[in-house]
Amino acid sequence: VTAAVSRVLAAHPGPFRCVHLTRTTMEEHRGEMARWLDILAAKGVQELVFVNRPLPIDLRLPATIFSCASLTRLHLGIWRLPDTAAVPRAARFPNLRDLGLYWNSMEDRDLDFMLERSPVLESLFILGFQSGLRLRLVNQSLRCIQLGFSFAEDIDLVDAPRLERLFQFAELTESPKMNNGRSTRKRSSVIKIGSAPKLRVLGYLKPGEQELAGNKENIVPSVQILGIEVQFGVRNTVKKVPGFLRCFPNLETLHVQSRPISEESTGKVSVKFWQEGGPIKC
Repeated sequence: VTAAVSRVLAAHPGPFRCVHLTRTTMEEHRGEMARWLDILAAKGVQELVFVNRPLPIDLRLPATIFSCASLTRLHLGIWRLPDTAAVPRAARFPNLRDLGLYWNSMEDRDLDFMLERSPVLESLFILGFQSGLRLRLVNQSLRCIQLGFSFAEDIDLVDAPRLERLFQFAELTESPKMNNGRSTRKRSSVIKIGSAPKLRVLGYLKPGEQELAGNKENIVPSVQILGIEVQFGVRNTVKKVPGFLRCFPNLETLHVQSRPISEESTGKVSVKFWQEGGPIKC
C-alpha cells in the first residue's frame, strides 16, 4: 500500500484538490511519510486528511506539514504534533479555513501556534484532546468551535468578533492522562466569555462542573440557543441552574440533557426552591 501511494503521488502532475491517507500505520514508513508531505506541499494540496491508524498515538508528525501553505482544509488524527518551538516562525497556513484534530498528542502551545498561523480559519474541531485543554482565543476569523471527548480546563474567549458557535459534546470531567496510575483530580472548568459579540449557539454547559465568567454581571446577551447538561439527582448541581440561565436573557431555544447518574442520588430540590429563586428574565 505504501509503495502504491508513493507511485500515485509522484505520478500526479498536481495540484491535488483532495487527498485522504487514513488506513496505514506509519511507524515503519517514516521516510515515505516525510516524502509524501514534501510532494503534497510542492504540488499544492488543498484538502488533506492524514490519519495514523490505528497506532501508535505518539508517532511524531513531520514538521513538513507546515510547508503545505496551499491547504484550505486539514484534518489530522492519532499523531504527536510537531514541536512548534522548532518550526520556523514564518511557517503559516494562509488559506486554511477548516482544521480538525482527532486524538492527537499536543501541547497548548502547539494549538496556539496553529491558530496564530491560520489567519482565515473559520472552523475548528478538536476530538479527544489528551490533556487538559486550555484555549485562550484571540482570533479574528473563527466562526465555529467544536470540542468532543476532551477535558477543557479553561476556555477564554478573549477577542473573537466572528465566533458564532461554541459546541461541546461528550465532555470529560477529568483529563484522560494518568498521574502515577491514577486520573488527575476532578475539578471545575471555566468558560470565560470576554468579547464574542456574535456568539449565538453555546453548549453543552454543565452547571456544577463548569463555571461561567465574563463581564461584571456575567451576562451574554448574544446567545439565542443554549444547551445544558444537568443531573437532576444531584442536588448541588441543580441549584446552580438558575444562576446559569440568568446569564442568557435573550434565549430562544433551551436544550436540557440529563444523563443517568453514576453515584448515589443526593436528593431533588423542592418546588419551593424554584419559587423562592424569583423569575429568570428571558
